[in-house]
Amino acid sequence: MKNLVILGAGTSGTMMSNHLVSKLPKKDWKITIIDQYKTHYYQPGFLFLPFDIYTTKQVKKNGKKFIPKDVNYIQEKIELIEPEENKVNLANGSTLEYDILIIATGAKIAPDEIEGMNGPEWYKSIFDFYTYEGAKALRNKLRTWEGGKLVVHITEMPIKCPVAPLEFAFLADSYFKNKGMRDKVDITYVTPLGGAFTKPKATKALHYLLEEKNIKEVTDFNIERVDYENNKIIDYADVEIEYDLLVTVPTNMGDALIERSGMGDDLNFVPTHKATLQTKAYENIFAIGDATNLPASKAGSVAHFEAEILTENILRFIKGEPLKEEFDGHANCFVETGNGKALLIDFNYTHEPVEGTFPIPGVGPLKLLKESRTNHMGKMAFRWIYWNMLIKGIHIPFVSATMNEKGKKFDKITN
Repeated sequence: MKNLVILGAGTSGTMMSNHLVSKLPKKDWKITIIDQYKTHYYQPGFLFLPFDIYTTKQVKKNGKKFIPKDVNYIQEKIELIEPEENKVNLANGSTLEYDILIIATGAKIAPDEIEGMNGPEWYKSIFDFYTYEGAKALRNKLRTWEGGKLVVHITEMPIKCPVAPLEFAFLADSYFKNKGMRDKVDITYVTPLGGAFTKPKATKALHYLLEEKNIKEVTDFNIERVDYENNKIIDYADVEIEYDLLVTVPTNMGDALIERSGMGDDLNFVPTHKATLQTKAYENIFAIGDATNLPASKAGSVAHFEAEILTENILRFIKGEPLKEEFDGHANCFVETGNGKALLIDFNYTHEPVEGTFPIPGVGPLKLLKESRTNHMGKMAFRWIYWNMLIKGIHIPFVSATMNEKGKKFDKITN
């Protein structure tokens, strides 16, 4: 009996357990998934929690119910990976041997990386919305906040769901309008990038929306510290931005397990082959989702596409066949723009976000790079798709793992 071990039962790990359980012969392979946390969170829902669009019950469920019954599920902290020995050590002192390892340990915020961020004002006047605790605390703050200077800030890239901070700014605009107090709130969007987004074509469309909604934009801001006593963020060029309420996206890092195991880069992300999802250092270890250092978006759609390709590559690896270099960095992201509308962007490693229709070429029903209520409905429907299809490893009809170029206008990335 051989052992395939999955580290992490978040989006990527849960999907992989569902994909593989029906494809690996039970008489030959035992699949084990390990995660220390009982709760599985619908992380895209954290964006909506602060604005009372979603309730806490809608963004969390018991994770075990999504793990197939034929998969050995261990709820325990992972202490160390010993890749040279093909072993995983758990905090309870037990050890698991593996023939194939899948690292799906995700990414976490690290507010301690910036001086003053995780200080006495954390969850008082400084908040994140990338965690359940942060989004819930921010919801409670916004319910009674009377206005002032709201700063939406990104510390550095990469981050999970690169469009989420923009969506937060757009939804804040809509939220305060609906409360009849938009004139009392000054919204500023602060980014270390040279524009609103990582892709120039989408940046143009998103910059227009920031202007339209009277949201100030500060670019190339590389934060050095938070002066929480004087309500300022300060960058390395001594540029200061004042706030009354700071909603920040702290540095995103891979799990500390990766650092302890000596397997990560400077941010604890696992060096991974961008087309096969095999790790660069060990041929029997694969990585997926936010845990990798791939130059792709750290988003649920990307993990979904990766899972379909990784499943085939693991089957090929078991048979001793060459791995398919097939993953192209494909990402679909709904961009909530407020007031019941959203954009949809579709791109990959080599293509800028495209214009056209999705998922059916020439038909849609969703239009790319255009604001619409239909796209907003798609964004809202994704929560059902996530719980009922995506993490269960069920293929979403008409949506291919690699980017479909049919019926789309696109520009290639040349650099």
